Amino acid sequence: MTNDSRTMDADAERATDGPVPELAERAASCADRLRAADSVLLVSHIDADGLASAAVAASALERADVPFDVVFSKQLDEAEIANVAATDHETVLFTDFGSGQLDVVAEYESQGAFTPVIADHHQPADAETDYHLNPLLFGVDGASELSGAGASYALARALEGDGDNRDLAALAVVGAVGDMQGGPGGLHGANARIVAEGVEAGVVGEMKDLTFYGKQTRPLPKLLEYASDVRIPGITNDEAGAISFLSEVDVECREDGEWRRWVDLGEDERRTVASGLLRRAVASGVPADRVNDLVGTTYTLLNEEEGTELRDVSEFSTLLNATARYERADVGLAVCLGDRGEALERARALLRNHRKNLSEGLKYVKSEGVTVEENLQWFDAGTNIRETIVGIVAGMAYGAEGVQRDRPIVAFAAKGDDEVKVSSRGTHVLVRKGLDLSAVMREASRAVGGDGGGHDVAAGATIPAGERAAFVAEADRLVGEQLG
Repeated sequence: MTNDSRTMDADAERATDGPVPELAERAASCADRLRAADSVLLVSHIDADGLASAAVAASALERADVPFDVVFSKQLDEAEIANVAATDHETVLFTDFGSGQLDVVAEYESQGAFTPVIADHHQPADAETDYHLNPLLFGVDGASELSGAGASYALARALEGDGDNRDLAALAVVGAVGDMQGGPGGLHGANARIVAEGVEAGVVGEMKDLTFYGKQTRPLPKLLEYASDVRIPGITNDEAGAISFLSEVDVECREDGEWRRWVDLGEDERRTVASGLLRRAVASGVPADRVNDLVGTTYTLLNEEEGTELRDVSEFSTLLNATARYERADVGLAVCLGDRGEALERARALLRNHRKNLSEGLKYVKSEGVTVEENLQWFDAGTNIRETIVGIVAGMAYGAEGVQRDRPIVAFAAKGDDEVKVSSRGTHVLVRKGLDLSAVMREASRAVGGDGGGHDVAAGATIPAGERAAFVAEADRLVGEQLG
């Protein structure tokens, strides 16, 4: 057999390997390009998925002995791409963005500024490049089946290096959940195959459990009080009611003077609380489909200490959001890469501040209310909510009184003097009915001189100041066409 034949056979075998077979051949090609680079500039988005994507890619590059530098950006626009082109790196790896800006990236590539490698899951612009790893190009849904971190994981598995990189599945799962690709039914599609690899590698735990946020860290009464995805009268947003409920089901809230958490309960106690919640929900008239959402598939990271924010995938993703959205992406990356000292303490401080800001933001929305149009609802936070977290607040507002679940919610926040940040959130029920907020944000923003995009269930845009009314009118029309 010739060397060329052996190489072809090896490439063919590698192309069928990995957690996402549809992407395997392209992932192998991208990995080869990265190995051949003298150095790589890794450029990533700043949300939880973006940070997880960067951490997966950085770990894989380091294990493959590929020199690299890392930079983060909250918006990959033409000016940012120009800055990238001005660096000394001939190869640039974009993670969790790049596809939507491919037209601009391709122009710089054609000029010889750099060779792009893109691991993304957003809707691609109308341009092409050789090293473009995106599930949407291969019939895999990038909004629900594979996140940016998942695309980076497919690339990492192709890079291999020191080991097969299956341990990085833990971060890929954090990215997927942080990108709202989960739900009571758990992750599915390509994400589920990544979970399976994480389980096999001993880094991911998958189980049926209460779906409430904060099971690792929140005191039991607060866990129940703050759980607003499924509103249970007399418990949700009712501290005294939550404590009374725990007393009724005979589960102690305290032990040795300390508040107990969900992780401190025994299996029998957990079943008792879950059964009691189900009974209370049914008796209170909560719709059956919402009652079923109280229990679902949850994920833990088995190498992390129990009772910490890092053990639960949802809490880990929130911790990451608390770093990058306050200009400290470096802290989030360090935590992802294993720093459990100074970086983790700094991240926890940022998380406390993040929670405070989210709470104040939600109070603002509750006090000011939302404006309901024919097909959507919206609020304008102005400078009262940071533009980097207004989308998270919008998603949280779905659990508030006066906010309807039968239409998407759009939030505005000031972004400097001349621009406005727009964030939109929907529900998976609305998506199944035809909602695609990525298209709405893109088309409505471009109609008023801005730009946007994202996913069907969550998307954003930037528009010129003073164009809110025109944007709302166009977005309302587009949503009406989709859901009509």
